[in-house]
Amino acid sequence: MSADDYYGKQQQQNYGPPQGPPPGQYYPPQAESPVHPAKVVTRDLHEIVSFLPTNLHPKMLSRLSAGALKKAANIGASRSTTLFSAARSAPVRFASTHSASSAGFEAVLNSRATLASVGLFTAGTIAWYTHLYGTLPFIGEVHAGHLSDEGLHPVAYPWSHKGVFDTFDHASIRRGYQVYREVCAACHSLDRIAWRNLVGVSHTVDEVKAMAEEVEYTDGPNAEGEMFQRPGKLADYLPPPYPNEEAARAGNAGALPPDLSLIVKARHGGADYIFSLLTGYIDPPAGVEIREGMNYNPFFPGGAISMARVLFDGLVEYDDGTPATTSQMAKDVSTFLSWAAEPEHDERKKYGIKAVIIFSALTLLSLYVKRFKWTPIKNRKIQYTPPVDKTH
Repeated sequence: MSADDYYGKQQQQNYGPPQGPPPGQYYPPQAESPVHPAKVVTRDLHEIVSFLPTNLHPKMLSRLSAGALKKAANIGASRSTTLFSAARSAPVRFASTHSASSAGFEAVLNSRATLASVGLFTAGTIAWYTHLYGTLPFIGEVHAGHLSDEGLHPVAYPWSHKGVFDTFDHASIRRGYQVYREVCAACHSLDRIAWRNLVGVSHTVDEVKAMAEEVEYTDGPNAEGEMFQRPGKLADYLPPPYPNEEAARAGNAGALPPDLSLIVKARHGGADYIFSLLTGYIDPPAGVEIREGMNYNPFFPGGAISMARVLFDGLVEYDDGTPATTSQMAKDVSTFLSWAAEPEHDERKKYGIKAVIIFSALTLLSLYVKRFKWTPIKNRKIQYTPPVDKTH
C-alpha cells in the first residue's frame, strides 16, 4: 500500500465526521485514543513530498533520509514565500513610481509660477493681437456710439524705416521738411525740434544756419533791461505760428491745431494715419451732413474735421526734381514727422544690433564657462573610506 492510499484511509477513519449515537440512546464519553507515531511520520512525509520537484523518481525518494527531506521542504517553502512576496511588492513598486510622477506633474501644474506664466502669456497674446487688429475675433465690440465715430482704420503701408534693420530715408526727410515749412507751418507748431536737430539728417550746417537766421527771435533783456530781436541760431527751436493758444483758436474758427512734434506717436496708426488723413478727403456720402466750415474725412474720428485739404499736385517744387504729387508730398511729410517723433531712431537700431551681438557672445561665453567649471563638480563621485582600527 502506498503512502497516499494509507494517508487517505487514515484521514477517512480518524478525521471523518463524528458518528453520534442513535436517537434516544446515550453513551458515556470515551477517552480519545492516542495517534500512533507512524501515522504522524507518514503525514509529515506527505507534506514534505508536496514541496519536492515532481520529476524525481520514487526510488530516489526512498534513498533520502528524513533530515534531507525536511531540509528540502524548508527550501521549497522559503522560495514560495519569496516569490509570493515579490509578486505582491512589484505592483506596489510600480504604483509608487506612477504616483510619484503624477504627483510631480500635478505640483508643476498647481504651482504659482506656472499659473503666473500662463496668465502673462495669455494677456500678452491678447494685447498683441488687439494692437495689430484692433479687436478680438470672438468678442464683439461694445460702442456707446457708431463705429464711424472712431474713424476708418488706416491701411498699413510699407515704410522704408519699418523693418528691424531699416533706417529713415533722409532724402524723404529733407523733402518732408520742405512740405512742412511751406504748407504745415502756417498752422501747426513743432516745439520739440531745434534747428541743430536738422544738421546731418536732412541739411548741412551752413544750410541750417541760413534758415535759422531768416527768423527773428525775441531775446534779452539787454544791458538797458529791454528785450530785443535777434537772428536765429542753431540752439533755437523752430518758431511757432501763433504766440499763444488763444491766438491759434481765433485764427482757426475755434479749433486748436495740434503740435506735430509727437503726432505720429500720439495717433493710433502712426505714419499710416497721417498719410491716410492727408490723402483721404472726399465728398460726404449720401445721408451724412457736415456743418458749414467742416470737411469730411473718413479717417478722422467722427468724419468731420476743421482742417481743409491742403495738399494738391504741384503745390511745392522739390529741389531734387521729384514730382510733387499729393501722395508724394503726404509720404514725405509723414516720414519727416516720424523722424521728428523719434530723432534717435537710426542710432537706437544701430546700438541695438551691437548690443544683441555683444550680449549673444557673452551669453555663449558664460554658458561655456559655467559648464567648464561645474561639470567636474556635478559629475564627481564622493566615497567615504572609514579609517582602519588597528588596535584589534
